[in-house]
Amino acid sequence: MARLELNQLSKRYGDFFAARDVTLDVADGEFLVLLGPSGCGKTTTLRMIAGFVEPTSGAVRIGDNDVTQLPAWKRNTGLVFQSYALFPHLTVAQNVAFGLEMRKAPRSEITQRVGEALELVRLGHLGDRLPRQLSGGQQQRVALARALAFQPDVLLLDEPLSNLDAKLRQEVRVEIRKLQQSLNLTTVMVTHDQEEALTMADRLVVMSEGAVRQVGSQRDLYERPADRFVAGFVGRSSFLSGSLETPERFRSAGGIAVACRPSTVAIGPATLALRPERVTVTPEAISDVENGFVGEVEFVSYLGGLIDLHVRLSPSDLVIAQIPNREDGFMPRTGDKVHVGWTVASASVFPGSGDDADSADL
Repeated sequence: MARLELNQLSKRYGDFFAARDVTLDVADGEFLVLLGPSGCGKTTTLRMIAGFVEPTSGAVRIGDNDVTQLPAWKRNTGLVFQSYALFPHLTVAQNVAFGLEMRKAPRSEITQRVGEALELVRLGHLGDRLPRQLSGGQQQRVALARALAFQPDVLLLDEPLSNLDAKLRQEVRVEIRKLQQSLNLTTVMVTHDQEEALTMADRLVVMSEGAVRQVGSQRDLYERPADRFVAGFVGRSSFLSGSLETPERFRSAGGIAVACRPSTVAIGPATLALRPERVTVTPEAISDVENGFVGEVEFVSYLGGLIDLHVRLSPSDLVIAQIPNREDGFMPRTGDKVHVGWTVASASVFPGSGDDADSADL
């Protein structure tokens, strides 16, 4: 266990920056998740931490040591790959022992640590099996045991659940989080799955085009996104393109006037972001919100406990609402006229209208 520090870490290939000036401070025992779309720089950053990619500039510190120039095997980081990377001809126990053998640990110590690591991931009874005899979830736990066997200072997880089916992914992510907490192990995970990130992280780092866009807790990023990209990537948002007429009034491209929280955004072209669960939809006028409009339901998506509604407020303005599915509740249909409303506190305003800000991000 150790504190991890990245100071202006960059990786450049010619004129292209895969990562640019990434500065992060990961506390001892913290679970940090790097979140972003493909090509955003998160995996490059993880591999620079691990020592598999040499940074163009910047520094990596683990504990009190600057490890920027150290090879991967000297950094005492454990890396779990997306593809598990298990040796098919070696047993489970031999796979877990591999890293310790490369470090020339004594045989008695290897035996003890392999046994402890397999017990941690609840696979102590499967040490003699080959990887092909295991399920995907079991193979992932073997890869995790291998990373834990040499007691790393920092655990690195590279899209560790992407090869699992949806149900198993939910189960394994809970197991990993519980194990990380029980060991108080400093952990950095890369994922593009926002549900995974929101479930597992102590803090999130949203990245785009090689740069950090925002760092914070789940609530910070969801309730107070720093920009339109974060608002669209963490959770779901409807975006209305238009302009800020006063610090407290936004007018959409379709002409609807929206009361909003006092904004520091400059008067002029702007985008309003709205979370679906903050939008109220009823058959009658809504009296207890600052913003109320009449719209037409364009699309209804039944999600079991929730219902998604796409409501057209004007030819240029579409919002998504998410309402609970109750036995005696309101169930609108495509083509219905409905009343839509939200409070001043429910929307965020960002500068610039954006190329596609007049439609909802699905």
